Amino acid sequence: MSEYHIPVLLHACIDGLDIKPEGTYVDVTFGGGGHSREIVSRLTTGKLYGFDQDEDAEQNIPVDSRFVFVRSNFRYLSNFLRYYDVDQIDGILADLGVSSHHFDDSERGFSFRFEEGNLDMRMNKKAGMNAADIVNTYSEEDLANVFYKYGELRNSRHLASALVKSRANVPVTTVASFLEIIKPFFRREKEKKDLARVFQALRIEVNQEMTALEMMLLQALKVLKPGGRLVVMTYHSLEDRLVKNFMKTGNFEGKSEQDFYGNFQTPFRLINNKVIIPDEEEQERNPRSRSAKLRIAEKK
Repeated sequence: MSEYHIPVLLHACIDGLDIKPEGTYVDVTFGGGGHSREIVSRLTTGKLYGFDQDEDAEQNIPVDSRFVFVRSNFRYLSNFLRYYDVDQIDGILADLGVSSHHFDDSERGFSFRFEEGNLDMRMNKKAGMNAADIVNTYSEEDLANVFYKYGELRNSRHLASALVKSRANVPVTTVASFLEIIKPFFRREKEKKDLARVFQALRIEVNQEMTALEMMLLQALKVLKPGGRLVVMTYHSLEDRLVKNFMKTGNFEGKSEQDFYGNFQTPFRLINNKVIIPDEEEQERNPRSRSAKLRIAEKK
C-alpha cells in the first residue's frame, strides 16, 4: 500500500508553529496525518485538533489522548472550537494542497491521468454538487468564468462553448468524455500544464476552496492568541496571493491601513518575509512539493 500522503516541508512547518508543550493547536488539513503526528509528539499536556472533511482521512487518526479529530471543513473552525470549549489557540497549520491520496484515487476524478474515473472532485464525498454537475448545469458564461477565474485560462470561453454544445447531446460524466472535449484546445507541448489548470479550476469551484479559505483565515485571526502562529502552505498563485495579502495587511485586498502617525496597521508580524520553498532534494523525493510555498505569521 502506498503512503496516503507525504507531508511537505514538515520541519519548516513545525518550526514555524513554535510549539509549546502545553499549547493548543489546530491542523485544519489533517489528511494523512503526517504534520499532526509530529505536532502531537511535541505536546505534553497540550491538545491538537485535526480537521478534515474527507472520510478517507479517518483511517489515519492516531490513537492519542492529545489528539481530537474533527470531521468537518475548516470553514467551520470557530464553531467546532466553541463546541470543544476552546476560546483561543496557540497555532494553526494549513496545508492547502490536494493530497497525493486524492490525485492517486482513480475513482475520485481529481486527475486527468485516470480517464476511467467519474468527473467528481469532491473532497467530501457526501457533499452535494460534483464536477459533472457543474459541467452539465452551469451556463456557458458561468463555466467560462470558472475556467478564467480559477484556472487563469485565456481560452475559457472556447472551452465553455464546446462543453455546452457537447452536453446538449450527451451529458459529460467521466474524465474521459471531459478530456475528449477540451483536449483539442491545447497545444501538445503545454497540454499537461493546461489540463492541470482546467482540473484545478473545476476542483476549486466544486469545493468552494477560495471561499472556505477566506472564512478560515478570518476565523483564525479571532481564535489565535497574541503571539499565536499562523502557518499556511499554498500550491497555486490564487491561494498564495490571498494568504500573502492577509498576513501582510489583515485583509484579502492587500490594502494597508495607517494610524494617525503614518504607521501601518496590521494584525500580524511576518516570521518569514521571504516565502519558504522546498529544497531540490525534497522536490525530487516528493514531486507534489514543487509548487509549495510556506508563509508564517504571528498574531500581534
